[in-house]
Amino acid sequence: MKKLTVLIPAHDEEGCIEETIRAFHRELTKENIDHEILVVNDNSSDSTKTILLNLQKEIGELRSIDNHPPHGFGRAVAAGLESFSGDYVAIVMADMSDRPVDLVKYFRKTEQGYDCVFGSRFIPQARVVGYPIYKLILNRLTNNIIRLLFFISYNDVTNAFKLYSRQTINGLKPFLSQHFNLTVELPLKAIIRGYTYAVVPTNWTNRKVGFSKLKIKEMGGRYFFIILYCYLEKMLSSNDYQKSTHQRLPEK
Repeated sequence: MKKLTVLIPAHDEEGCIEETIRAFHRELTKENIDHEILVVNDNSSDSTKTILLNLQKEIGELRSIDNHPPHGFGRAVAAGLESFSGDYVAIVMADMSDRPVDLVKYFRKTEQGYDCVFGSRFIPQARVVGYPIYKLILNRLTNNIIRLLFFISYNDVTNAFKLYSRQTINGLKPFLSQHFNLTVELPLKAIIRGYTYAVVPTNWTNRKVGFSKLKIKEMGGRYFFIILYCYLEKMLSSNDYQKSTHQRLPEK
């Protein structure tokens, strides 16, 4: 049986981290999916670490590690990607904006042979609740630019909630992004390097407690740097980084 790692970066998430862990553990257990939940504590100054240590006594599938300095979302995810034990790894936000039932759909898609499974919040059967309008506008603008540059139909590249096989993660290293732009680097590299992927509709609900760690003003340049980097790889690398042997499956 294949094992799934749920990778959750967490910075000051005391208000929601327990609910998130319990919800994903409960759903995956119900579906008989072998799993671990790996939480990367990213320099939290609240009680996040204490909550994790207490939950580990109860949930055997839960493991937590600390992201050592320098800190940041991308660095925390990268630390988890060096430490996960599963055959597949899914990046999940700590704020319960992603649905456990959608992760089950992701995992079932891997049984069809896909290297990656990407969710989209902007296709039929998907639903978005509480997305701030200015972030939504920037999201749609950025994703449309990506679609035009890379000639792809996938329309939610910037969404962090994605699943990758271990082989894929190894094929995407080294990671350049140290912040939220890692959420763009991973799928774009996977796509241009020939890893197969499926797209499924997902629901997204804005966090009810805490606050978003994404700072738009700080991230704009970083996002476009990594988009440009991936574009140059696509145009100039002569397929040097392609998956060595693959049979590309169609987008779904």
